[in-house]
Amino acid sequence: MNAKRKAVIIGAAGRDFHNFNTFFRDNPAFEVVCFTAEQIPGIAGRKYPAVLAGSLYPNGIPIAEEKDLEKILMDNNVDIGILSYSDLPYKTVGNISARINACGADFWLLGPEKTQIKSSKPLLAVCAVRTGCGKSQTSKYISGLINDAGKRCVAIRHPMPYGDLAKQAVQRFATYEDLDKHECTIEEMEEYEPYVEKGLVIYAGVDYGAILKEAEKESDVILWDGGNNDMSFYKTDLLITVADPHRPGDETGYYPGEVNTRMADVIVINKVDSANPEDVRKVEENCRRVNPRATILKVDSRVSVENEKGLKGKRVIVVEDGPTLTHGGMKYGAGIVAANKAGAIVVDARPYAVGSIKATYAKFSHLDRILPAMGYGRQQMKELEQTINAAQDVDAVIIGTPIDLGRHIKIDKPAYRVTYEYVDEDDALKNILKEKGFL
Repeated sequence: MNAKRKAVIIGAAGRDFHNFNTFFRDNPAFEVVCFTAEQIPGIAGRKYPAVLAGSLYPNGIPIAEEKDLEKILMDNNVDIGILSYSDLPYKTVGNISARINACGADFWLLGPEKTQIKSSKPLLAVCAVRTGCGKSQTSKYISGLINDAGKRCVAIRHPMPYGDLAKQAVQRFATYEDLDKHECTIEEMEEYEPYVEKGLVIYAGVDYGAILKEAEKESDVILWDGGNNDMSFYKTDLLITVADPHRPGDETGYYPGEVNTRMADVIVINKVDSANPEDVRKVEENCRRVNPRATILKVDSRVSVENEKGLKGKRVIVVEDGPTLTHGGMKYGAGIVAANKAGAIVVDARPYAVGSIKATYAKFSHLDRILPAMGYGRQQMKELEQTINAAQDVDAVIIGTPIDLGRHIKIDKPAYRVTYEYVDEDDALKNILKEKGFL
């Protein structure tokens, strides 16, 4: 009965590492055999380094491919499989549970009490029910309000450690040079660069206990800017959950997004200005049913594009935020909204796709015409550039990503950025932040 229980942690280089750090690291009752990964290209085949794994793992911990899960469980007599993803439909959660149980192992989902870290500073979190709901625009709006009130707000972003994990343990971004120093991918820059543009500080990395200690040194308020629809890594004094009426039903159909719906103090139904009113109503009804105590706000996501009048009738390639379209399941994003508003003609980007971009279209068959801004590494960024530049029968590129894509790849045709801002005409969220003492 005193033997260590063997465990495998299943994830995608985010929640999985955090679950290990907060529950398994330095815990002599367990032996973590390996992590498995599938969602992010190039994650499997590495190791979680010894410097992060702690004294019980002097050789680090292997990261294997999820397709080999059954073999790993059986060959190592694993006792527990811990699902640690941050954006899954319940059908997939059940499927992974069945795979683990069929091998004789227990299936675990670690909850907030065992994985959340307490801050010494006031802390609010912005989470969501799905990828692409508008967490980041909501977080930037809140950061601006707090800083305008004379308080120092420092953001901490959900992890995206795609490089050297030891070097990425604690990352601080305050300048464009910081983005270059940490060799950020497009996916990382989409989250960090908008903060840098506004003169704000944002942290990310792997070890979120160490990250919190550093952020607390220069802040009055900590803002957790969540990733996908994961739960906050920190205990919250205020939890704001963002829902998307373009995907009604997802607020109770995905894990752990439904946890955020049920735990929220405030639920922001975003993008009301571009959504079907009936879908807005469905989202509100679902949220009130599972969380009647939450305050529900309905706000706009105001979309605009550079040279809007000049794009009327022009043939354009539309580049959208990658994760929103891929595992987020959206068929369009802010780029399409802006293109339609401008009266542009959207050209199908699929015939021009090369390499991993072509493979992305094959994997995510719901994608139609639009180009997901995939950029999990230098090679994929190059293939994104080649795909855009191969389209010679277009007049311009509309960039619906949160960053200035032209800073990072060479685009051989006119490119125009889309912006989207949190708009609350009644200042309802601002008033809640004042009431709670954040302003």
